[in-house]
Amino acid sequence: MDMVGPKPVIELIRKMGVTSPIPALPAIALGTPEISLFELVGAYGTFANQGIYIKPIMITRIEDKNGMVLFEVVPETKDVISEEAAYVTVNLMQGVTEHGSGARLRHAGLEKTNYIYKNVVSGYPYVFENAIAGKTGTTQNQSDGWFMGMVPNLVTGVWVGGEDRSVHFKDIGFGQGATMALPIWGMYMKGAYEIPRTRNFY
Repeated sequence: MDMVGPKPVIELIRKMGVTSPIPALPAIALGTPEISLFELVGAYGTFANQGIYIKPIMITRIEDKNGMVLFEVVPETKDVISEEAAYVTVNLMQGVTEHGSGARLRHAGLEKTNYIYKNVVSGYPYVFENAIAGKTGTTQNQSDGWFMGMVPNLVTGVWVGGEDRSVHFKDIGFGQGATMALPIWGMYMKGAYEIPRTRNFY
């Protein structure tokens, strides 16, 4: 952002399907624009899809009672970034789950006293060993917590917050994305991996 300025960044974000208002200001590097979870999942999917944006859809196919296809979506796709750039970005985000704010996905963490608040263990244990890339996020005043997680064939986003910005956690202990959104992602993925047909998500 410092090298290219806000406008090229916004142009890239637009190519990734984000239509929410984004001011052409340096502060957007900190994640200040309000972008929907739906848009974020589509944008992160671009990295998981080796640089190709695929527009998210809710319904893929409709059949009648006899199995005749009445409607089937043809995915809307476009090349956004190079496969190499997508790989490097995913690789960087893997570091979040190995050494950064998402590292609790990797180990039981019960020895990490900074994640125990008033005798409540926040977000353990998961102990995933498969490839995971992700990004946590926390807004001002602990009003919103995010975790965007990617495994090779699945992108999932979790947002915790309130429509009213005055609804927030009192402190960062429970108010950060790594504490309030990441555990939901972890429980969801553990449940997904228990279903045999989803094993290929690895």
